[in-house]
Amino acid sequence: MSTATLIAGDDYWDGHNFERRGRNTFLYQTPKGVYFTVTLTKWPDEQDDLTPIEQDEAISLYEMRLTEHRLKFSDAFPNVVVEEA
Repeated sequence: MSTATLIAGDDYWDGHNFERRGRNTFLYQTPKGVYFTVTLTKWPDEQDDLTPIEQDEAISLYEMRLTEHRLKFSDAFPNVVVEEA
């Protein structure tokens, strides 16, 4: 992950900590353009997870669930053309 770029996450400061319900998900992109999520958990019966995902799923996560954006959409998805409705 040291060369991947953090795009977005569902972490936020609630006044006490950054954890959300004991679990946080982060969206990354490798230098070669591969997207993946990293899920970090505080729950004893769960394990941290790294999952490769397709660009469509990455866009969906960015737009819907991962509200803390580190990059603008155009920087995170440079090959995606957004068309007016």
